[in-house]
Amino acid sequence: MVRTFTWLTTLGAALLLVGCVASSPTPLSAPSLQTGCVTGEPMVQTTLYFGLNRPHGPALSGQEWQSFVDRQVTPRFKQGLSVFDARGQWLGNEGQLVRENSKALVLIHMAGKASEADIEALRANYKQQFSQDSVMRVDAPVCVAF
Repeated sequence: MVRTFTWLTTLGAALLLVGCVASSPTPLSAPSLQTGCVTGEPMVQTTLYFGLNRPHGPALSGQEWQSFVDRQVTPRFKQGLSVFDARGQWLGNEGQLVRENSKALVLIHMAGKASEADIEALRANYKQQFSQDSVMRVDAPVCVAF
């Protein structure tokens, strides 16, 4: 009787856990956005945050930033973009508060491999060109109408 109870309990627990599989996050896709738009079309808003300080040497100049936008961003996102001045802060590795002037780049685009590749190329190129540790990326589903 005890063995039967133990076996049934184990079997029941195993069946309950079958549905508890951790899934990896999936990128935003247009079909998953289509159901929520009352007005406009489903798209993705990606905001990238570019720090302007360098680990060694002067901060990026306005001319260096604009050159990056003209050469790297605009050719990839000809349909449009927005750039905002930002001031970021975070807790550094040594427990010190770090503040940095930044640029926020807002892109509204269709979900897909082409956009994904272009965005990741921007991040990689900026980090390499200006010796940056990271370029923060935030994605959100949006409904867009013109």
